[in-house]
Amino acid sequence: MSDLYETDFALWSERQADAVRRRAGNEIDWENVAEEIESLGRSDRREISSRLAVICAHLLKWQFQPKRRSRSWRSSVVQNRRKIADLIDESPSLASYPAEHLDGPKGAYEDGRCVAEAETGLTKLPAECPWTIDQVLDADFWPGTDR
Repeated sequence: MSDLYETDFALWSERQADAVRRRAGNEIDWENVAEEIESLGRSDRREISSRLAVICAHLLKWQFQPKRRSRSWRSSVVQNRRKIADLIDESPSLASYPAEHLDGPKGAYEDGRCVAEAETGLTKLPAECPWTIDQVLDADFWPGTDR
């Protein structure tokens, strides 16, 4: 069964799901099933990090390019905040993940800062995130504005 895992993942996953539903333990590719289950959790974490980076990039542009503020930046921030909230609602054990991965050398803020600099040509954006995780995820927080 592990050969099928390497050559036709879609068929392998269908057969594994069927074997699990039938409780046919002798047909289950246990090692690869365990690997795939673990990857589901990693996928949610990667999605949260990616969405945080997008939020940070747009909030930086929002704060440091006030004359260029756009509906698309606002829309992107709103959408990504909501999607992070949805992921945490689905998996409450991930509630602390955004705070743990916002800052640091491989954090979401650093990724967002690099994108913001590349897209805008701005230099000298703050090296560390100027906002708390609560602000980053707060639907009413828009740096440099009253709203």
